[in-house]
Amino acid sequence: MDTDNLSNETYNEVLLESERLTHDLTIHFGVIAKDCKDERVYPDKAYNLSKNILKLTDNQLQDFFWGAVPDKTIIIVTLNKIISNIIEVKKIPSHRLTYD
Repeated sequence: MDTDNLSNETYNEVLLESERLTHDLTIHFGVIAKDCKDERVYPDKAYNLSKNILKLTDNQLQDFFWGAVPDKTIIIVTLNKIISNIIEVKKIPSHRLTYD
């Protein structure tokens, strides 16, 4: 699927939140959408990606962010916010999600 097919809630709480940190992070969250068949799968993949990024070493973060690593504290805060957002979005019944 394409990120344009995500609900407004998921898009805002994952992609826009990641964009506040860096576009490089947003690219990674966008790429995982390609492996999703629909909206129901994406939050789990985004959650797992967030958790996995939190486990990266400093050298791995260098690779992940293509050499332009933001402050690690801000990365942690942002990813925890995204994780929290995902948990909240998953509570929304699918018929209440909005789409453009």
